[in-house]
Amino acid sequence: MNNKEVITKEIISKERKEYLAKNKHKKIAITLTQIFILIAFLGLWEILANANIIDSFITSQPSRIIETFMNLGSNDLLKHIGVTVYETVVGFLVGTILGIIIAIILWWSNFLAKVAEPYLVVLNSLPKVALRTSNNNMGRSRNTSNNSNGNINLISSNNIRKFKWIFKNR
Repeated sequence: MNNKEVITKEIISKERKEYLAKNKHKKIAITLTQIFILIAFLGLWEILANANIIDSFITSQPSRIIETFMNLGSNDLLKHIGVTVYETVVGFLVGTILGIIIAIILWWSNFLAKVAEPYLVVLNSLPKVALRTSNNNMGRSRNTSNNSNGNINLISSNNIRKFKWIFKNR
């Protein structure tokens, strides 16, 4: 052995080895107990659902959930998950790149920064859901004439005209 190996090699006492072994056994016992509780919970859930003690329509049951996961490929769910992840990543990257470019432009030009400042403050104070681009996937609104066709809905003109909507059912 050279000097480096002797210096880096730790001398572990008998008590330290016992302590480490006890900790390892404790971690194993905790993990096994957690696994046992999970299996017992799933087993009890399955038994209660099969015995019609709990409504399996509302709470389902582990065997149906496993069967559904096994059949994910048959209904194109994985394809849809892939499209959603792709759109999320592309949207994040486009937003990040545009944000960096706009930040550089505003940093570079003091004039443009001063001009844009009040608008950026207002946009920053708006709830982010107010900046969504359409109502298509957000459920039905009270006023079906509120079609945006891709325009940004900062304020719904139908709701401004009918101010009473704020106080309905309150």
